[in-house]
Amino acid sequence: MNKALYAIIACAVIAGSNGVLIKQLNVFPAGAIAFFRTMVPVLFLLPVVFSKSKPLFTGNYRKMLLASTINVVRLYLYILAFLYTSIGNAVVLVYTWPIFVFLLESRQHKKPLQKEQVLLLLLAFTGMVITYSNKSFSFESNDMIGMVAAILCALGYAITVVMFKSESHYYTQKQTIIWQNLVSSVFFIPFMFFLPEIDISQIGLGVFYGFWIGIVVFMLFFFALKHLPASTASGLMYIEILSAIALGYFIRNETLSIHTIVGGILILISSFLITRMNVKKR
Repeated sequence: MNKALYAIIACAVIAGSNGVLIKQLNVFPAGAIAFFRTMVPVLFLLPVVFSKSKPLFTGNYRKMLLASTINVVRLYLYILAFLYTSIGNAVVLVYTWPIFVFLLESRQHKKPLQKEQVLLLLLAFTGMVITYSNKSFSFESNDMIGMVAAILCALGYAITVVMFKSESHYYTQKQTIIWQNLVSSVFFIPFMFFLPEIDISQIGLGVFYGFWIGIVVFMLFFFALKHLPASTASGLMYIEILSAIALGYFIRNETLSIHTIVGGILILISSFLITRMNVKKR
């Protein structure tokens, strides 16, 4: 149990470095960053693709391919979010994904929303409004582009979570990681042909990013999930937000506005409570 707790805490802290690494890789176009993020895990886990004892293309693999395709858009939006707005803004808005999961599952199972759930959704919406309320409204604003990308990314992530979860009994954890990255790793290859002049250290950082986030984070998460209740694991993953904001402050000298702090607290309270309500019902 202790090892699992340490694993999920380490996972959340490491995941918090996502935004800083993306900012450091801003010499690359977003598509090239996405290539490193997805191709490295696929290459690292390549034996899983060709395993004869546990074939990858089993179960409802067409649905998995669709989810993997949706993940292309989701990942691109995720990287755009961190490139265009601050790490604090991006990570807070990306963590609205549990709310979207809840809405999708409610629609899928045709369950009417309860009063408490509606209030939590309104709380999250209020938090989003407050978070953006000190920004100028312009479609040319970097903050506007980044924050909209973060919210759309959260929606895309929620869709893939629901899809991957529905087929998870057919696949191992490593196979699920492959499916998450499979289509993206191929789709983003052309972006590597239009790179600016870069040195080998930047390529090395890109490879490190793909391994650090694509392999280490997910291995730690799946290990912890085997030994911890889902509610504990999901609750501790909120440490990622604190890690991301702290790293942004100390490494990138980013500061949080009062609007982001207040709006972020409302969003995270809503997201966390909705997650806990879903777990209790199961």
